[in-house]
Order: sequence, then structure tokens, then C-alpha cells
Amino acid sequence: MNRRRQIYEGKAKILYEGPEPGTLIQYFKDDATAFNAQKKGTINGKGVINNRISEHVFTLLGHIGIPHHFIKRLNMREQLVRQVEIVPIEVVVRNVAAGSLSKRLGIEEGEQLPRTILEYYYKDDALGDPLITDEHIACFGWASQEEMHDISDMAIRINDFMSGMFAGIGIRLVDFKLEFGRVWENDFSRIILADEISPDGCRLWDIATNEKLDKDRFRRDMGGEVEAYQEVARRMGLLPEGVDSAVLDLETHRKKRGK
Repeated sequence: MNRRRQIYEGKAKILYEGPEPGTLIQYFKDDATAFNAQKKGTINGKGVINNRISEHVFTLLGHIGIPHHFIKRLNMREQLVRQVEIVPIEVVVRNVAAGSLSKRLGIEEGEQLPRTILEYYYKDDALGDPLITDEHIACFGWASQEEMHDISDMAIRINDFMSGMFAGIGIRLVDFKLEFGRVWENDFSRIILADEISPDGCRLWDIATNEKLDKDRFRRDMGGEVEAYQEVARRMGLLPEGVDSAVLDLETHRKKRGK
């Protein structure tokens, strides 16, 4: 990875200045965090797998007309993306009761919801990303009513597409997180999908066994995180049989040796 000016470092990615104005290079790390970074660890090869999965999903979403920031994958851990002004709202799309929803409402984990639920969380690690409502968003001007209409419409379309995509490979899309950003064209802005879509931000269960194939394995000290991420990539046709994290992470070892 060439030395570039670092713009931002988050829990799972680093953003560097891109080669052209209005672009960034998004680098995927192996770092794993949970509970707003109270728990920290490493999942070997995660960054490589997440880069490939996110590239694949964003490309497919583009084919159905979802505007997004992804431009192209550069190498095993980096992709070129459009620079956006991130809307400070995390959108969580829920199809099945799990995680905080089960705890808050006392609903047994795994129960199919009567309808898909969209939840909004204010992006602020110091506050623990609190749950918010449309009223909060409008009151504090985090997004306009028109922008929220675009965000919710895209979230439902993404959910419909991804639910079918994962069901086709024997995976149940329980819930997932989305982030959106503004791109400016003259004096006007529009909303596009940003960040990433990977097992880091999706709950993915095997349809037949309910085995967890996502970051919950790390959150809940279940073990097998590397194998779970690899299984998702294999089912998506992105990881050949017999390839493991040691092979995937060859690029990292070469970089450390200066080659």
C-alpha cells in the first residue's frame, strides 16, 4: 500500500486521500470490535473477505439502480470510492428478531417479524449510537424529509434484493446496517449508499441450522469467526474451496517483508 494522506480511521477501515479529487481509498482492516469498541480483537483475513463481499454486493446493487460510492476494487484490501458527506444516521433493517431488538422488547431471538422494521441510530460512539426517531432527525436537522424518504426507500429495496440473494445460497438475512452519504453536484446534493456491506454489519444465519455466519461469533465468544466469514464468501462464489486465511493474507505478509 503506497503512503497516502490518511483522512480517517474507524473501527474496521481506514480512509486515505484518493488519486483524484472527490475520491477516497478505503482500506479494510482485520480489527474486530463489539459493544462500541469495548471488546476488541482480530479476525485474520477479515479485511480481505469483507473487501471482496462488499465489492460484490455493491456491484449487484448498482445493477438494480441503487446509487452508491463504490468505484472499483484496487487490491486485496483496498477499494476506490467516491468521497461523500456521511449522514450521521445508521439505518438498521430487521427481518428477524435478534440482538438489541430481542433484549429491548423481550422477543425471542429468531422469531420472524410480522413485517420488516427500519430503525435509526445516531452515529456517535461516545453516546453509544443511541436509537432515534424521525422526530429527532427532523428536529436536529441531521437529514431532510426528502433525504429520509430516499434513505428508507433504498433500504427497503436493498433488503428485498439481499434477502433473495442470500436465500439463494442458503443464508437467512436476519438484519443488517446501512450508511448513506451526500454527494454534491453544484448547489444540489443527493443521497447514495456508502460504507460497506459485509458479515461485519449483517446477521447471517444458515437457513437449515441457524448457525451464525457473522460477527456475532466474535461478540458472543463463540469462536470460528474466520471460518464463518470464509463460508459466506465461498457460498457467494468469491472464495475457492481450500483457500484459507493464510493464503488470503499473503498480501499482508509480503507488505511486512517489504516486497
